[in-house]
Amino acid sequence: MRAMVIMSFIGLFFPLLTGAELTDTSLKQLETFNMDITGDSSKEKIKLNGAPFAPDSDYYAEIKAVISGNDDQQWNINYEGGYNPAIQFYDLNHNGVKDLFYQSAAGGNRGLYHYHLHTVSTNELKEVPLPEQKSIKAKFKDGFKVEIQIDHELEPETVNVNHRSSEYEQLGIYNENGKLLDSTTPIIEPISFFEPVEISDQKGYGLKSFQHISGAYHADLLGTVETLWYYEHDKWIILETEWVPS
Repeated sequence: MRAMVIMSFIGLFFPLLTGAELTDTSLKQLETFNMDITGDSSKEKIKLNGAPFAPDSDYYAEIKAVISGNDDQQWNINYEGGYNPAIQFYDLNHNGVKDLFYQSAAGGNRGLYHYHLHTVSTNELKEVPLPEQKSIKAKFKDGFKVEIQIDHELEPETVNVNHRSSEYEQLGIYNENGKLLDSTTPIIEPISFFEPVEISDQKGYGLKSFQHISGAYHADLLGTVETLWYYEHDKWIILETEWVPS
């Protein structure tokens, strides 16, 4: 299930902890990888560790990646709590070295997720910010319609919500004739899901994002903005973007 990239309610009680607070006794090893992520032609060991919220819980209150390299080098990445934590390895910043692409499910009925992208090339740990699509605009229009502008260079999309007219009338957004009564705006969610995708053999990998737009409330899904991103010159650029109605 595609999910929002924000922290769930339970996650608010388990902020990122420092290395001193994450003890070996509270953490258990979830996965181990051997991968060259520094570019030195030798493989580093990456351990993904987690501390369960309770003995019978699938929720990990603390999650940590421990990277061990040559010459006793070590890097630690502390993640927020979540379910089913996982790390994938792709060269998403195109420097010739694979990066750590992390995700975990935040839980709750909205199926929210956390994502992080880190690079350890040249023996320096850095987090690469993930893309955000801030150009999207949406507004209710007369006649039980929603206008959605996903890019200033594209014609706006129009979504007919006439089949939900009675509900919108009860909420006070429209009258029975479809006249807009309220200044409420549709809900533009954060990017809800990232998926690494191969752009081409020459260009390598990019990210595909999925961003939901809802009507009067979160469950009132109108559709999804699907966007293909590519990291170039230290920033994410949009290769293509489209509106997919629900």
